[in-house]
Parts: sequence; structure tokens; C-alpha cells
Amino acid sequence: MRHVLIIHEVTDYPHWKKVFDGAAGIRREAGERSYQVLGYEGDPRKIVHFSAWTSTEAARAFFESPALVKIRREAGVKAPEFIYLQELEAGVL
Repeated sequence: MRHVLIIHEVTDYPHWKKVFDGAAGIRREAGERSYQVLGYEGDPRKIVHFSAWTSTEAARAFFESPALVKIRREAGVKAPEFIYLQELEAGVL
């Protein structure tokens, strides 16, 4: 399983969340298997989207697709930063 960490700013969180939720089907079809949405304390416009994917290639193809660029623009996303990660270890304490 591969992971993607996306850090970005949104113009309006409730609007972004509506678009994000509406894209759940295409995210799943593209290979996303789980996600977390986190917010910065003190700045409701800064969002972190952490997700698990079937492969890095699937994630890159999805996030770099022209369709997703359009969806991000419609959702009010500003300057997303994508970090592709490989899990080295996990645990529960």
C-alpha cells in the first residue's frame, strides 16, 4: 500500500468538502483505499488529505489528470503540494 500526503489551502472548507465527498467514487475507482482529512489548528483554510492507494502510479495518474485539475479548481484549492510516501512501518501504542 502506498500513501499520499496532500497539503493545500482552500477558499471555503464546506464547499471543498462537498466537492471532495462528491468525488469519492472516482477516487475509489482510481485506487484510493482510505483517507483522512485533517485541518491546521487556527487556520480553517489549510487542509491535509492523507490517503492510502493501491500504487504510487495510480495515485500520480489520478492527481495529475486534467479532470482532477478541473475538480481542484472548482473546489477552490490553492497550490496543492503532493508528497508520495511508502510505508516503512506502522503500529499502535
